[in-house]
Amino acid sequence: LLLAIFLAVLTSIVAIAFYYEHPKAEIPHGISERQKLYVLHYFMNFGLGLATFLDKVGIISEVHLLRVIMETIPPLKDARLLIKDLRFERVKVRIYQLKTSNNTQRRGILYFHGGVGQLGSIRAYERTCRYFCRKTNSVVVCVGYRLAPEHPFPAQFEDCLTAAIHFLRTAQDHGVDPSRVVICGDSSGGTLTAAVAQALVNRRDLPKLRAQILIYPFLQCADLNLPSYQQNERVPILLKERTLVLGLKYVNVDLGLTEELFKGCHVSEDRRLKYQKWVSPDNIPHEFKTRGYKPSPTYLPSKEICEMAECVLDPVFSPLLAEDSVIAQLPETFILTCEFDVLRDDGLLYKKRLEDHGIKVTWCHLREGFHGTV
Repeated sequence: LLLAIFLAVLTSIVAIAFYYEHPKAEIPHGISERQKLYVLHYFMNFGLGLATFLDKVGIISEVHLLRVIMETIPPLKDARLLIKDLRFERVKVRIYQLKTSNNTQRRGILYFHGGVGQLGSIRAYERTCRYFCRKTNSVVVCVGYRLAPEHPFPAQFEDCLTAAIHFLRTAQDHGVDPSRVVICGDSSGGTLTAAVAQALVNRRDLPKLRAQILIYPFLQCADLNLPSYQQNERVPILLKERTLVLGLKYVNVDLGLTEELFKGCHVSEDRRLKYQKWVSPDNIPHEFKTRGYKPSPTYLPSKEICEMAECVLDPVFSPLLAEDSVIAQLPETFILTCEFDVLRDDGLLYKKRLEDHGIKVTWCHLREGFHGTV
């Protein structure tokens, strides 16, 4: 009887959570794989509802259940690949390489997974890393960085930087040409990729990165009302409000500041003046405003909020806000953006900043794509 009551309550809570979340979302007609996105959105809402309920009743924390859900079913053993688990200093890594490769040194790909610093794992990205290894004949290293909230920001960045430095120093030990090392990441993993690339520009004791690959990255928290944020506010799976809430949880900033950050009250007058040339709707090509864009009203900054949320403007969290002297030294870059993604304009703005400093950028825009499509 108790089990039946528990299941009934659980089902009700999850149904209510889904009913509450589902109306917030909309699936645009121009999007590809609309049915796939519906399914992803449904299961995300189900997972969030279940996690919230089990957290409330003290069975398992919300973040831990979401991590379990993300693990999925591991793929079968692939006889073509040699896979081994190691540590680079204190950081867990998993290395993938083809067994049939010849003795020549190959390129290396250091992969930082997404998950807003709180979710994701080596296991969750097993299929992705195997795919990169098979298709590119590269040695792929997936970095199992520590997660928040157990390990507060910026522990995630520190682990990724440690892994990158170690790999650059020992690349030849893994059959990799040190001059052909690429770092790559998706979503918040793209944030980590950009931040690590910036941290390495002045390391004269290390080989230079060959390139950085940013897959629909989050790159700034100075302006959350860019055209892509307005147009895709309700497009799953990364709704506008969800983006900021997850980000604030990552850096342990009071969620009560959400509305103030949407208004831009966390950016002081002097910083607004400084960032204006880097983060501005004027830098977004007109073709990306045709789906709708309305300039946002200007709100006065709050000194208290600026201090409380200062970490969200740190280039480790917002790499787009790095100094020109750093941007000018970055390696060749590949950026992937999706039309139906709140983070689209972050990628467009970073592309412009890099190109303004003479950095070669290869840009791929998925006109029917959404966040998480890769």
